[in-house]
Amino acid sequence: MKALLMRRDDDFDPGQVLVRREKESHMHQRYQETTLDELLPWNADALIQDLGLEILFEAMALGDRFLFEVAEATILSPTTDVETILYRQDVLRDCMRLEPAVREMYQIAVVAIERERKNFWSLSGRYPASTLYRAVEVLQMFVGLLKELRRIADQNIGLAQSAGLSRFFSMLRHEISDDYFCEIERYLKQLKFRRGVLISAQLGMGNKGTAYVLHELPDAKSGWLLGRLWHNETGYTYWLHPRDESGARALSELKNQGVNLAADALAKSADHILSFFQMLRTELGFYIGCLNLRKQLDELGEPSCFPVPLPRGKQGLAFSELYDVCLALKKGQKIVGNDLDAGPKGLIVITGANTGGKSTFLRGLGLGQLMMQSGMFVPARTFTAEIRKGIYTHFKREEDVTMESGKLDEELLRMSEIVDHLGPDSLVLFNESFATTNEREGSEIARQVVSALTEKCVKCAFVTHLYDFARRLYAEKRETAVFLRAERLSDGTRTFRLLLGEPLQTSYGKDLYTKIFGGRSAERTERVGRGFV
Repeated sequence: MKALLMRRDDDFDPGQVLVRREKESHMHQRYQETTLDELLPWNADALIQDLGLEILFEAMALGDRFLFEVAEATILSPTTDVETILYRQDVLRDCMRLEPAVREMYQIAVVAIERERKNFWSLSGRYPASTLYRAVEVLQMFVGLLKELRRIADQNIGLAQSAGLSRFFSMLRHEISDDYFCEIERYLKQLKFRRGVLISAQLGMGNKGTAYVLHELPDAKSGWLLGRLWHNETGYTYWLHPRDESGARALSELKNQGVNLAADALAKSADHILSFFQMLRTELGFYIGCLNLRKQLDELGEPSCFPVPLPRGKQGLAFSELYDVCLALKKGQKIVGNDLDAGPKGLIVITGANTGGKSTFLRGLGLGQLMMQSGMFVPARTFTAEIRKGIYTHFKREEDVTMESGKLDEELLRMSEIVDHLGPDSLVLFNESFATTNEREGSEIARQVVSALTEKCVKCAFVTHLYDFARRLYAEKRETAVFLRAERLSDGTRTFRLLLGEPLQTSYGKDLYTKIFGGRSAERTERVGRGFV
């Protein structure tokens, strides 16, 4: 059985990393032996830091560490397949319509894993009879929970509209039918061996037993037939004395030999069903995280929409009321969104007043792209974008006293690492990059980097205070570039909206100085205000 709720033809976790981590926790092994690094891109830490993704993961998880890891693995490993994105969107729409049923299925998977955990130690025991007994107990527990899943499928199969959830419900009804439950319950009842064990064997070299075979006992009502068959065959009967401990051990060893294959098969069956519940928990966990996030955004009055991913080969970017979802969650209030229709343009240059919302806009753009390519909704009223094969950030870093070289060297080193990994159709977000040197040198570095990337079909969004860099790009009148400027009203008020506009030679540092120091030192204030910093 496969859930197939995240991908049409494959499990979401092909490396089984999350499932293995779950199993290791049962065995009390260290988490470090299986790490999420196997699923995450090389720049995962930079994306988390620059876009504030930990806030998003926490909002989706609501304190559940497993949901946190599922959100992390999904969002930081965005798919480039449009069909997979649309497939997940449809399943998520169904989850929103059938939220109580989806949450109940998720809880069933959690209960199955937790209950199996209590019996796990016995399934790997050294005695086959004990392993068989515990496997029967676990399978009986699983059967009860599978019946609950089947009930939910029966109740909701006519309500599901997505291919993913409809197929999942159909699979449950087909593979765990009423006949299946009747048959498995009959076998589990027999495997408890309440009427004893029927084993045959042959004598091998040195008169050692070999070719042990466990036989199915006849039905209790047909016991007379078994008696007659035994009566007609020659053989020996041995009665064990109640105090014969050595004989009891020998008999136990014979029983273990006989049930060994059955114990192994039953343990594997239990493990197979456990893997199904673990994968179901993983795949439903993504949608549960989305439901948790959607509820919080609704409470804040923030919009969200299902984005339109453009088909392969088509370029474009357009959105309305796009906002930084992590900032909204952190502040716990509705924040200003922005509109843009950049079309197929591959360069977005953002300038304007300090604290005007430029970095917030950039983070919102990156978050929107990641969330779209994860198959979830986007924090905007509308959102349309092309698929990007890689998403990278190059944000300014705070001073690090442990650095052995200058900040510019550190920036260039990070840029070099990005270049080593990116390819055509990637997206790079720059936030005040190369501003750690003088205006002229920083502008030239930025210009050369951006020119080289855009020539290779890498999309760039660049927040900058480097006026010479922005002015030269604007003067070139590039048809592939769009220029935005943070809006500032005449009284210095920031609206946190970005409008189309050419770069200005000031970022209005005077406003910040006046806000902090008031009317003191007007001459100093004027001098600060002239600089484009």
